Amino acid sequence: MNILRHVDLTRVFFVDIETVPGHATHAELPEAMQPLWQKFCDKRHARELADGLSHADLFAHGGLYAEFGKIVCISVGMFRYLKDETLEFRVKSFADDDECEVLRGFADMLGARRPYGSRLYGATTSIKDRDKVDHRNDPFFLCAHNGREFDYGYLGRRMLICGQAIPPMLDMAGHKSWDLPHLIDTMELWKFGDNKGTISLPLLAGVFGIPSPKDDIDGAQVAQVYWQDKNLKRIVQYCEKDVITTARIFLHYAGQKELWPAVQLTQVSWPTTPKNINI
Repeated sequence: MNILRHVDLTRVFFVDIETVPGHATHAELPEAMQPLWQKFCDKRHARELADGLSHADLFAHGGLYAEFGKIVCISVGMFRYLKDETLEFRVKSFADDDECEVLRGFADMLGARRPYGSRLYGATTSIKDRDKVDHRNDPFFLCAHNGREFDYGYLGRRMLICGQAIPPMLDMAGHKSWDLPHLIDTMELWKFGDNKGTISLPLLAGVFGIPSPKDDIDGAQVAQVYWQDKNLKRIVQYCEKDVITTARIFLHYAGQKELWPAVQLTQVSWPTTPKNINI
């Protein structure tokens, strides 16, 4: 894809988030929020209500909305060259029952890295010295599947709710989509300008002969695994598979699929020490 010609593979953060309803059940939703959920559902889920589902039933989908859900896991992957010139793909996850800790860890990792482009505060398109060791002032990218419709905005909204300073890479409120060339979306690229080109990550992976990341659970089961099974580690494993799959799809888009067989895959064990925020 010509649109990716300027993207340095080692300057892309591949991201996926897992979200759940903010409370285990509708009954546990704070009293002040219950009428707000009801009004929200009346507009957003009128058809389901007409089919007989209740507002309490629909709260199982609360994790889809930043106003009623929370982020329990953020997985991040990044390519880098090791000293022996081996290409490594390193994956790290931030996961905790305390959402603000998850967001803080992710924001600290992104730090003040500058987004690729010219519109956002701190954005840049230039790399002054390709031989330097510290590349934090170089332009960086985020890449997610359906990220522009879900992950990126959800992260920003939940950071506001948690009182977390929003890093430059995500501080895109008020900007048009064309102002944000650093936000790569593998679903959007697959559309080729066709709004009917929506595609799931497993299907897109299958098209390219990549193993499905949904071999254990899928997104519809995350809330149950979190609230009922209390198995956050299983969610972390699921989220990391999505990140790895997204990265492999990106290689196909960029005409670099031949790189993957020689890639050294490193998955940082979770949980990690609080001080070890870098990927």
